[in-house]
Amino acid sequence: MKRRLPNPWVLIPVALGFVIGGFIGWSVTTVSCRPDGCVTAASLVGAGAALSTAVGVLVVAVLVLRSLNEWQQAVRRGEEPPGPGCEVTQPNGD
Repeated sequence: MKRRLPNPWVLIPVALGFVIGGFIGWSVTTVSCRPDGCVTAASLVGAGAALSTAVGVLVVAVLVLRSLNEWQQAVRRGEEPPGPGCEVTQPNGD
């Protein structure tokens, strides 16, 4: 079975989100602590923020790429590309 490499259009934003989220979480916790303490707390909050940010960016990136792929496939088939949301057309054409 051939192993598929990660898509760089997903991997790069997720990695950036991980680093930036971790840095922000660690920084905010460090600023709110005494100068001599809470390195452990800052590290835990930074790790949690990094993971949360990475997961959020991952979800958005995958949904955007799937939507773009769906749109491109419709264009290739010569169909009207899907519109935003679930609009319902009225029977009388309004």
